[in-house]
Amino acid sequence: MERHPDQPAAQDEHAELEALRARVAQLEEARAPARSRLRPRSFFAVLLILVAAVLTPLSVLSSWASDVAGDTDRYVDMMEPLASDPDVQAAVTARVTDAVMTHLDIDALLADVAPADRPVVDKALRKLGDPLTAGVTNFVHGTVERFVTSDAFARVWSELNRRAHASVVKALTGEGGGAVELTGDTVTLDLAPVIDRVKQRLVDRGLTVAERIPEIHTDYTLLTSESVGKAKKGFRALELLGFWLPVFTLVVAAGGVLLAVRRRRALVTAALAMAVGAALLWLGLWAGRAFYLDSLPPHVSQPAAGAVFDTLVGYLRAGVRLVVTVGAVVALAAWLTGGGRAASRVMAMWSGGIGAVRDAAGFTGGPVGRWVHRARQPLNWTVVMVAVAVLLAWDRPTGLVTVWIALCALFVLAVVEFLDDDSTPHLAAPAHSGGGGAAL
Repeated sequence: MERHPDQPAAQDEHAELEALRARVAQLEEARAPARSRLRPRSFFAVLLILVAAVLTPLSVLSSWASDVAGDTDRYVDMMEPLASDPDVQAAVTARVTDAVMTHLDIDALLADVAPADRPVVDKALRKLGDPLTAGVTNFVHGTVERFVTSDAFARVWSELNRRAHASVVKALTGEGGGAVELTGDTVTLDLAPVIDRVKQRLVDRGLTVAERIPEIHTDYTLLTSESVGKAKKGFRALELLGFWLPVFTLVVAAGGVLLAVRRRRALVTAALAMAVGAALLWLGLWAGRAFYLDSLPPHVSQPAAGAVFDTLVGYLRAGVRLVVTVGAVVALAAWLTGGGRAASRVMAMWSGGIGAVRDAAGFTGGPVGRWVHRARQPLNWTVVMVAVAVLLAWDRPTGLVTVWIALCALFVLAVVEFLDDDSTPHLAAPAHSGGGGAAL
């Protein structure tokens, strides 16, 4: 039989294909042990990053608990705005007015009336009845309201919260006493100092019978919920962890990144995971606020309770915004410095845009540009390290502060990019012709 001319070529191609398959199989067998060694690393890297994400909201909570428990000045500064909150002022005014009217003997107002005139006055009072009581109540209410909306009340409020700080901590950790007590699941504030000053104002305005009012201890509810009693042990644990839990969380996240095979991708994942963990805490606060207000008893003012809740968790929300912002910035920076196609395009646009501005300005770096070109990487890392140091040294940075630090660092990096000129010849801009027309 006569062999087809293409048959030897087909046999050669088949032999080459079989040899290639054998070579691929050999390489796969050689790489299998390496992959098997990398799998435990990847597993533990993912595990550490997940643990860091879970610990992130607890770290924010522990930092907040440590501030509330350990820093009296910060606690007073935190509670100070409530003195000028209209809802809190209205609730305090109503509570103090009720307490004063309960102990105010209207009959004592007539103690100085002559005995001969007393029958006539008693007859008139019986006709007036409730209007007289309402008039006195309005008088007391107006006096209390003037005091509560004055600067004097703001000073009393700050002094009261400063003295009560230790008792607030005791209440949250399960121990009562002092100006703040834990009754059942309710944290209450004693308004006796406010009532004492109101009594003096009533006397000064002519209601001298207020001098006979005994010392009154009336409670203003700061917090009331079944979860307060249950959260005591958790608050105590977070208070003790304080500064160390956030540090431990960062160490765990760093360990996950260093253990990963693709560290840059792991850094992006860790930053976003921690940001998501903090965002979940924000969602928990939002849902917890609605649930807390819905569970209040009828006699507690919901607007005032909402103002107190927002004030107590104000630093907590600021911490959440900080973690979310830092996580987003770190993830973006790690992604941009990677070798991905989209990131490379963005960086090319960055370098090209700044280079176009430099060329349009006719800037030549000279010796400085050549030095910056040689030291570009160390300079960029120095800018990043300085930005991180400023962020860590800032006392309670907010999300907005973090954004501004990132923008300042970005500006300095742009300056470094602008000065980076190795004196490579650039295309000269077209000169104008003698007739004034642009050369094409």
